[in-house]
Amino acid sequence: GLHAWTVADGAVEDARALAYGQAFVLLATSQACLAGLVDAEAVARAFDRMEDAFYEPAWRAYADERSESGVLSPYRGQNANMHQCEACLAAFEATGEPRYLERAASLIERFAFELAVPGEGLIWEHYDAGWRPDWDYNRGQRDDIFKPWGYQTGHQTEWAKLILQAHAHRPQPRWLERAAQLQHAAYRLGWDATHGGLIYGFAPDGSPWDMDKYFWVQAESLASAWRLWQATGEPEFRRQYLDTWSWSWRHLIDHEHGAWFRIVAADGAKLEDTKSPAGKADYHTLGACWDILSTGGLKD
Repeated sequence: GLHAWTVADGAVEDARALAYGQAFVLLATSQACLAGLVDAEAVARAFDRMEDAFYEPAWRAYADERSESGVLSPYRGQNANMHQCEACLAAFEATGEPRYLERAASLIERFAFELAVPGEGLIWEHYDAGWRPDWDYNRGQRDDIFKPWGYQTGHQTEWAKLILQAHAHRPQPRWLERAAQLQHAAYRLGWDATHGGLIYGFAPDGSPWDMDKYFWVQAESLASAWRLWQATGEPEFRRQYLDTWSWSWRHLIDHEHGAWFRIVAADGAKLEDTKSPAGKADYHTLGACWDILSTGGLKD
């Protein structure tokens, strides 16, 4: 009942089952349910498949990948868990079923609080099977877009956005405070003071690691900045929102053909013409716009 990672020409190309991909199946199914295209049972089946294949109750987290033969990889990562948190919030909004909100809340507590302690409050990417941080996984590599080394600027703000979405359903002052902490850290360590825009990632010592600018980092940070401004009224979050939009408008948005370029250099120079080649069809950018509009968008 799991989906292969990729298909090509009508045939399975990569037969691994990745929790990251299955989380997007739950997200899509939840949105389809919200639109009246499937029922709540379809959402439950997608959630239960993740539960059976990847969830590890002792760790309150999801494992990452199964081979074609079903063998579980020892690698553990926050990315799949972040997107499962997002999917669970969508499942709750689509069905009203409490267990989905409970799981989203549990993942927030696990990743934004407990596991963030070894990283001095920031959210690290890579772990071993015992959920100990693996500080060297993919160190020195810049070509793995799903498992990059270093702290990901955009994942700090993406978690902030998800925490705020959960906070809207179950208000908790400590969640709001945590979201603000992650957002402040992302802009303190990730904003390029010379050229503008948020860099891709930084090292554990806070130094810049990858200075390129990715579309999804700016998009997720726009949504989290907007939500924080709406929730707190702090001018700093409004400034982050406006500065990031302005930079993206100048350097990332294709004003001739539409959509956003995937990546540009630190100074905004074009590196390639691709747009979201991972196949997620403008998910980050459209999602950010919808999220902003859903919370009172652009009334000022």
